[in-house]
Amino acid sequence: MKKIVVTGGAGFIGSAFVRFQLERYPGTKVVTLDALAYSGNPANLEGLDPERHRFVQGDIADPEAVRTAVEGADAIVNFAAESHVDRSLMGAEAFIRTNITGVEVLLRAAREFGVQRYLQVSTDEVYGSIDEGAFREGDPLSPRNPYSASKAGGELFARAHFETFGVPVVITRGSNTYGPRQYPEKVLPLFVTNAIDGLPLPLYGDGLNVRDWLYVDDHAAGIDCALRQGVPGEIYNIAGGNERTNIELTRKILALTGRDESLVKPVTDRPGHDRRYSIDASKLNALGWRPQMPWDDGMARAVQWYQENEAWWRPIKSGEYRAYYDAQYGAR
Repeated sequence: MKKIVVTGGAGFIGSAFVRFQLERYPGTKVVTLDALAYSGNPANLEGLDPERHRFVQGDIADPEAVRTAVEGADAIVNFAAESHVDRSLMGAEAFIRTNITGVEVLLRAAREFGVQRYLQVSTDEVYGSIDEGAFREGDPLSPRNPYSASKAGGELFARAHFETFGVPVVITRGSNTYGPRQYPEKVLPLFVTNAIDGLPLPLYGDGLNVRDWLYVDDHAAGIDCALRQGVPGEIYNIAGGNERTNIELTRKILALTGRDESLVKPVTDRPGHDRRYSIDASKLNALGWRPQMPWDDGMARAVQWYQENEAWWRPIKSGEYRAYYDAQYGAR
């Protein structure tokens, strides 16, 4: 693939994927299309070779911006998304626009320009909660919040374009991803940066909700494997194999930042909070992918990055972020 369009490439996982492509494939050029909404950050793309990487600011729900970026591309990898459950509970309009309408616009462009591969990045949250065992790709979708419902909707549009128009769609569903450059509304960077400053860590409910943690570079490698080795029309789970309760995650962060549990502040649980996510990645494993980052090493690297890069996150935790944080946690 000589030219890949990465939408949402200035975000957390998207920027890791952009760097992965440029480092792994010397003959590949990348176009990043990103609207630079609140969680998109040009700093995530600093230092990239301008001969091989081009940034275009634009919204995936804007057909003209999409057509300009996509023309001549071999593949589209769509990371662009409204992605935070808590924000979706406050209002779903932006989630519908980006995660459904934007996907449909991208798919039309993929069809128009005859791209070789369209990869829709999705989430394990589309399955809903599972008490025991792990979800496989053929299991029914059961999203339980506006965010996961919008991601499921985007998937269905992608599948429809494959079945109806033959667009070579591949879908990935990743587990909870962590690592450097994650916007600090998400639990890990929120708790790490709050712990650095000695601020409360707002832990939902009893802290026993379970998530499977996947290091961001492993997620990028899994998406690349599905992009290049996957079969059009198929779905691939990308699992970290590190199931931890939220209280385990919290205690790990406290230990790595040298703080004690006096910072933990239980707050009213999120409405409809899924109890446990777990997915089976054996289908992608069969293509040769395995996560490489052990949990302890990944956590140490992530925490150290936030400790050493306060210039990246401190400006974020003001302005719009502060208004969101107060609205989200103030009454809890």
